[in-house]
Amino acid sequence: MKIKDAHVKIKAGPDDGLADGEFTAYASVFGNRDSYGDVVEPGAFTATLADWKTSGDPIPLLWGHNMADPDFNLGAVLDAVQDEKGLLVTAQLDLDSPKAAQTYRLLKGRRVRQMSFAYDVEEGKQDGEDFRLKKLKLHEVSIVPLGANQEAEILAVKAAQELERINVALKAGRVFSAKNEAALRAIADQAAGMAKDITDLLSAIGETADQDKASTSEPAKDARPDQATPEAPTRRVSVDTWATDIHLLELEIAR
Repeated sequence: MKIKDAHVKIKAGPDDGLADGEFTAYASVFGNRDSYGDVVEPGAFTATLADWKTSGDPIPLLWGHNMADPDFNLGAVLDAVQDEKGLLVTAQLDLDSPKAAQTYRLLKGRRVRQMSFAYDVEEGKQDGEDFRLKKLKLHEVSIVPLGANQEAEILAVKAAQELERINVALKAGRVFSAKNEAALRAIADQAAGMAKDITDLLSAIGETADQDKASTSEPAKDARPDQATPEAPTRRVSVDTWATDIHLLELEIAR
């Protein structure tokens, strides 16, 4: 699963002619080439919006793609349409939720002006230096703070996007140039460094938790000195799980 941001003007609340808790914004802008060469083409959401409509379920509205904590499920998309500019959504915030109410104040105060969405690429094509996203599967729409792309989570997602590009290109029989090979090797090096950093952080948190548990727990009465404690299995960290790991780390640190 991948994400893509759109820096747009958001209209929110009665001052913009909407009901209390409602806002409108473009979750995606067509034809806008990002720094990684991705371009969403008009009509990319046609099939997925039809699927959402058939299901009868609302498209979730999240804060910062946080799927691990229900408090960050802020509301739902009431309507989503494609026009000549992009994917225009009208959403309703659940104002009974403290986080949704705070987000609503941020939107009305123009302190947050960026939207994003999570998706899978169902059809894409390399076109020169651009990667054309022709058919997408939409998972959710998120309100995100300006500058979210500088976080490590986005590096992981973008690395996953590059891997998806490789898979699509290989299926199409495309031969990579030396320039693309060098870029992919650089991404692989960054990914390896990220994996090590995250693994070290997870290990540190695990050791701290073990020490806290050891200091507050009494030794088992039937324990024998010659009994070896089995080692916990080593956790493997992959590109696809970095985003979730980072959210869990943030929640752990906030406790």
